Amino acid sequence: MGTDDQVLLTGRDQRRVGDAAREVARLPGTRAQVRGRVLDVTDTDAIDRLADELRGQYGGVDVVISNAVARLLPDESQAERADEFIDVSNTATHAVLRSFGPVLRPGGRLLVVAGSLGTLGHLGPRVRHLFDGASLDQVEYAVESWRTAIHNNTAEEAGWPRWLNVPSKVAQVAAVRAVAATRRERDLATDTLIASVCPGMVDTATSRPWFSDYSQAQPPSQAAGAVLDLVFTEHVDPALYGELIRFGKVLDWHGGTPPVEQDRILTA
Repeated sequence: MGTDDQVLLTGRDQRRVGDAAREVARLPGTRAQVRGRVLDVTDTDAIDRLADELRGQYGGVDVVISNAVARLLPDESQAERADEFIDVSNTATHAVLRSFGPVLRPGGRLLVVAGSLGTLGHLGPRVRHLFDGASLDQVEYAVESWRTAIHNNTAEEAGWPRWLNVPSKVAQVAAVRAVAATRRERDLATDTLIASVCPGMVDTATSRPWFSDYSQAQPPSQAAGAVLDLVFTEHVDPALYGELIRFGKVLDWHGGTPPVEQDRILTA
């Protein structure tokens, strides 16, 4: 990247966003202009305004990385935290896809950081059909149906797992697949990539409480490599387009088995 390039770091906390932007700007290899911007991804109107602003200022964007997550601890009630978790992981992902997809310039990258639990087989058979081949509208409807079932205490009866992370990750990947399906031919003709990415097991304050052994987990700086490899690759591999990618390989959309509820597995 060069001195004319702009990098925008977003987050909810103004101090943390500002500190991160200044830290990155001071790194020896940084040539681009780095700015911090306060953005709460649960505010879908704010996401739309930011996309419009960047289109107006720069004519669009070249790279979008959606990487928001709500921290959930093992001893917290999954049902009580469902709204926040779904709003951050799913409603926000849908908004990013809807708002930034149209302003992504040819040759650009739009990547949603998800996890290996995002494949369809990790859901129970009664709800898999809601996401298989679904449009973005249908994914959104399925997510809201799941949310309603949680509030009505009917989620397990309907076939939804108790653990929020599984339907949430499947829905993220399904949303990416839905958007990619509508623009695949055009994007591949211009080396544009839309995909979801699993960076592997990452050692963070969010993940540590869920692991009894995190000796194999990567620091965030190392895990970012899996994402940046896709950002900076010169040509898009058509086999990767619209898929869930882990370490450069596609994870089978129909693969996986429903995890045992008591297992503490993170999105590795």
